[in-house]
Amino acid sequence: MPNWFIIANPAAGGGLVQKSWPAIEAELQKLNIQYVSNFTIGPGHAITMVQEALTAGYRHIIAVGGDGTNHEVINGLMLQKTVPATEVQYGLLPVGTGNDWIRTYGIPSNWREWLPQLFSAPSRLQDVGLATFWSGGQKVERFFTNIAGLCYDAFVVKTMVENQVKTNNRFVYLSWILRCLFRFTPPKCRVRFNGQSVEKACYTINVGICKYSGGGMQFVPQAIPDDGLLGLTIAGKLSKLGVMLATPKFYAGTVGEHPKVDLYQSKEVTVEATGTNPVYVEADGEFLGECPAEFRVLAGAIRIIAPALA
Repeated sequence: MPNWFIIANPAAGGGLVQKSWPAIEAELQKLNIQYVSNFTIGPGHAITMVQEALTAGYRHIIAVGGDGTNHEVINGLMLQKTVPATEVQYGLLPVGTGNDWIRTYGIPSNWREWLPQLFSAPSRLQDVGLATFWSGGQKVERFFTNIAGLCYDAFVVKTMVENQVKTNNRFVYLSWILRCLFRFTPPKCRVRFNGQSVEKACYTINVGICKYSGGGMQFVPQAIPDDGLLGLTIAGKLSKLGVMLATPKFYAGTVGEHPKVDLYQSKEVTVEATGTNPVYVEADGEFLGECPAEFRVLAGAIRIIAPALA
């Protein structure tokens, strides 16, 4: 049996995976890698493919795509019952734009540079987040490997989905942040963590396993992917000008210096709306639903192929 099962999302990067696939296959053959590959055919298909691959006996999986593909594969690993997820070697070959998860590990964004390293790079355990939220009148669970965003973050993602904007390019994302700014009213929230309760109108709330999202922004610079804790960032109500002035701090990782932003760490976080405006939820750039929502960390839940932390 081939050693590697490769899941490729042809739509990732605006179709870049599909365009790059012949070149990727040529490189795999040069490296003499034994593998079986399959293309996803729609949302959620990667989750099913992971489960089928593990049932068939594969224990080495590569995803070709971006953060959305990564999100689905992680959910596939966590949902399957065939083998403990920590016994599966999983690597991401980033193809496309705005790959945020790889930034935490310093994985090259150029797939040609990373591919020869991927098969000999070390593996390490990473925490996984579990989000519980509401969607379509039902309580739903979803795993995430990077960051869950609420309030403005999720509002922007929801708006981009509604407008069929699929890129995670940092400049495109920044343009939508500014475009949505005048349509958003910070909702009143209650956030519970570490035996504390914070209640106020919030511009954004972020719960992170890793640091980067939105094309390189560090919403949770305090997050460490293998410490068994969630990074929690709560930003209070900011003026429109205040949001624009604070944006450079998100990119620089210094957002904690802002007087209306507080950074915490916790194993569990609960968020609920206390006003009339809904509090939306997204994770890994995928719109999920709305609050009330709960987040908890599953320590060392997956084994990823990656260099040391960047």
